[in-house]
Amino acid sequence: MIHKGFDNTLYLAEQTAEILKRTRMFDNKLYLEFGGKLMHDYHAARVLPGYDPDVKLQLLQQLRDQVEIMLCVCAGDIERRKLRADLGITYDTYSLKLIDDLAQKGLCVTNVVLTRHTDHPLVRSFAARLEAQGICVTAHSATRGYPGDIDMIVSEDGYGANPYIETTRPIIVVTGPGPASGKLATCLSQLYHDSRRNIRAGYAKFETFPVWNLPLKHPLNVA
Repeated sequence: MIHKGFDNTLYLAEQTAEILKRTRMFDNKLYLEFGGKLMHDYHAARVLPGYDPDVKLQLLQQLRDQVEIMLCVCAGDIERRKLRADLGITYDTYSLKLIDDLAQKGLCVTNVVLTRHTDHPLVRSFAARLEAQGICVTAHSATRGYPGDIDMIVSEDGYGANPYIETTRPIIVVTGPGPASGKLATCLSQLYHDSRRNIRAGYAKFETFPVWNLPLKHPLNVA
């Protein structure tokens, strides 16, 4: 007998409810940083029999009328032509592929943020290809004083030095082509600007198996 190890229907119902609940806690504006893979998460599928590798994609499709996607790409990864080890393609190529794949599923990437921006020919070329597709491209520099000088970081010369990215929907999914893409820094920069505009926006980190509402110093959060 094969035992069911994961209930995708329950996952979709419970996570959708939690995301909407968290969004309502603020001025109907939530930056939702996505960890792990948005699509084709075969690692999770190997761990839990029955897990649909595209269940997170289905989650976003359920919320498509309330979601817009912001893709963060580290400029240094483009400059170094960093490769996705699992696919053997560069981060810029993967980013363009991800945008196309999401569009085919009815999910639109409205903004691409080039984090820790450098004025490199490969970075400029990547930005031009995105803008040719009608995608808004924003350059964010490395944050002055990061990570220790809080007074500098949370100031007009820190997060405030980054251009503000206009959004129109209540749930802004912030993702990237890989780790260390600048997702958290982008969310914090947006929260700073929203606060300056008297907008009470919120933030949450969504992992493949999120556990909501843990205390900040809970061992899982510390880890």
